[in-house]
Amino acid sequence: MAIHFTVAICTYNGADRLPQVLDRLQNQTDTNHIHWEILVVDNNSSDNTLAVVQRYQAVWSKPWRLRYCCESEQGLAIARQRAITEARGNWVGFLDDDNVPALDWVAQAYTFGQAHPKVGAYGSRIYGDFEVAPPQNFQKLAPFLAITNRGSVAMRYEPHKKVLPPGAGLVVQRQVWLDHVPQRCFLQGRVSGPKLPGEDLEALLHIQRSGWEVWYNPAMQVAHQIPHWRLEKSYLLKLFRGIGLSRYHTRMLSVKPWQGPLIFPLYVANDLRKITTHLVRHRQRVRQDLILACELQLMLGSLYSPIHIWQAHLQRRPQSASVTSRAVTSRAVSTQTGSTQAVTLAAKQ
Repeated sequence: MAIHFTVAICTYNGADRLPQVLDRLQNQTDTNHIHWEILVVDNNSSDNTLAVVQRYQAVWSKPWRLRYCCESEQGLAIARQRAITEARGNWVGFLDDDNVPALDWVAQAYTFGQAHPKVGAYGSRIYGDFEVAPPQNFQKLAPFLAITNRGSVAMRYEPHKKVLPPGAGLVVQRQVWLDHVPQRCFLQGRVSGPKLPGEDLEALLHIQRSGWEVWYNPAMQVAHQIPHWRLEKSYLLKLFRGIGLSRYHTRMLSVKPWQGPLIFPLYVANDLRKITTHLVRHRQRVRQDLILACELQLMLGSLYSPIHIWQAHLQRRPQSASVTSRAVTSRAVSTQTGSTQAVTLAAKQ
């Protein structure tokens, strides 16, 4: 039987977080008309993530299957690509291991995709579930932590506005991804080598500029759990600096190739203007106010981003052949391991 929808959970050391996500998916409502599955992509975890999944598989009694595979190469971009490769559904919905979906998330996701044939990807309405209270004016930073609440009306992300949904709670057409997203995106996240977050944004930019629509669907609701350490100053400053350093690459993906040399100096001038205005307007408050400090790090990272990206290109060029070889070997080993370990006790397709 053909699978309509795959829920892909990319996880790294998620043994403590996975159960609440699997419990919620186990109790999804209004899915009798949908043939769907759950796929856990274990991104080289060193904890007992596999054991957690196996415990669920051993007592699984739902008509939708629970599958497991291991991706031994580190990185969220790599794990997302592996999920697309392994998924059997026409649509793939991404949940991170700290994303707890509403009980009707699968039904709402599938319904929206069926009603919008021109959509290539669409994001959820994501609420923050904070372990500790966030700082004052945190709403300005919330979108950078994959918290997205754009109201109760579905809307299309227009390309000229340069805003797109986060990868958490995102649904994509599997074939659209395969046709338009590179097998290895340049932005690989906060892994070894140059720290370049923005891997989900890069994938969405490839989908959007190929002509497919990207939407916001408020009917798909997700609670994003934010632990206390993700609100600490040291973490947030590093996060915003990293996002800024990736901006040159995503900015160039947003324009036509011939426009790059023309628009580049305008971006630099605008970054300089923003930094100057920010420092003049807020002066000493930048050191004391966490929100202002994060905004400044984003601006400084954006200004330095072209140099950082060029350095990353030079650093990766001599490694590309060996990385490709390792990736092929990793896929082969992981596929064999996953197929051996992932005994699924759900109903047959």
